[in-house]
Amino acid sequence: MTLATYAVNSENTKGRQYKDFPNSVRSPFQRDRDRIIHSSAFRLLDGKTQVFAYHEGKNYRTRLTHSIEVAQITRTICKSLNINEELGEAIALAHDLGHPPFGHSGERGLQIAMEGYGEFDHNVHSLKVVTKIETHYPQFEGLNLSWEVLEGIAKHNGPIKNPKNKYLTDFNKKFNLELDTFPSLEAQIANLADDVAYNNHDLDDGFRGGFFTMKDLCRLPFIDKIIKEFDKEYPNADDKIKIYNITRNTITRMVIDILENTRSNIEKYKIKTIEDIRKQNIPMAEFSNELKEDLKILRGFLMENFYTSTSLAAMDHKSQKVVKDLFDIHIENPMILSKELRNKVKSMEDKNKVAEIISEYIAGMTDIGALSEHERLFNLYKRF
Repeated sequence: MTLATYAVNSENTKGRQYKDFPNSVRSPFQRDRDRIIHSSAFRLLDGKTQVFAYHEGKNYRTRLTHSIEVAQITRTICKSLNINEELGEAIALAHDLGHPPFGHSGERGLQIAMEGYGEFDHNVHSLKVVTKIETHYPQFEGLNLSWEVLEGIAKHNGPIKNPKNKYLTDFNKKFNLELDTFPSLEAQIANLADDVAYNNHDLDDGFRGGFFTMKDLCRLPFIDKIIKEFDKEYPNADDKIKIYNITRNTITRMVIDILENTRSNIEKYKIKTIEDIRKQNIPMAEFSNELKEDLKILRGFLMENFYTSTSLAAMDHKSQKVVKDLFDIHIENPMILSKELRNKVKSMEDKNKVAEIISEYIAGMTDIGALSEHERLFNLYKRF
């Protein structure tokens, strides 16, 4: 199938940072997807929080199931727009590789811990994972992914006009990702697919977790409409079936909205090439204003009834404490690190570099791994 003229064609990739062996079976972006899927960081996402901590229950989303949902939605939209599905999928699967344990709570804990040493940003850490930490080849660090995938990981949220993160700026000097421009349309779609996925699965998980009822959901006009239409056709369906119908309908509506609005922008701004996408002052893939308003209402509802609930707020507090405690004890006494990391930091005089290595170590933990390490180090009655 011939791609749209503004799609990223794998034959025209800007290449990889290091010379790589050729492959006649898979396209460059297929190879990137496969390298991501086979990485340790990708497997670890199964043990990392989305909203509920991993140990709260296996029926709730994890970072892994979230990433798979984002990839599926990305592929659907890319295919409908006739742009590169394989590139969009690779970016979607990699977008959360840098998340620490306990999701955004863990990230806040690391950010607080790193004050005075630098900073921690999960988007930049995702880039670091695939360009440095995951090393599978003797010739180079990282997975040696295509330029377009790295660009999508680094700036799927949009241009980075004044980058301050040291790793990002240093890497960009070596392999220029053109940080001040918009990324490919495929990366923009992956970013919106992230919004589609998390808003809907948080709605589903929050309902199944008992944080709000079907009656509560009827306060949202666009969801009340879905419920009423469903009740007319299936008056005896239980709420467990209804929530599936709600999320199915809202996902479909969001996807169609993205398609219609993106096509409208492509026509309005006379987009013909990938460079036309990059040079714009606004993203070409976007929700309509009407849907943005409904999303604002939905997020407000989830914030009030779910994210700030007592149990999640308590979990948020404990998660931050676990992460910060682990950082503090390792920065104060690096001798309790593993032998490999001890050897790495023992001759380092730069405390910032030591802090960076410790933050990488903690970010690579699962929820259970972080809790177990915290108990081992802070429970005086726990055998080593």
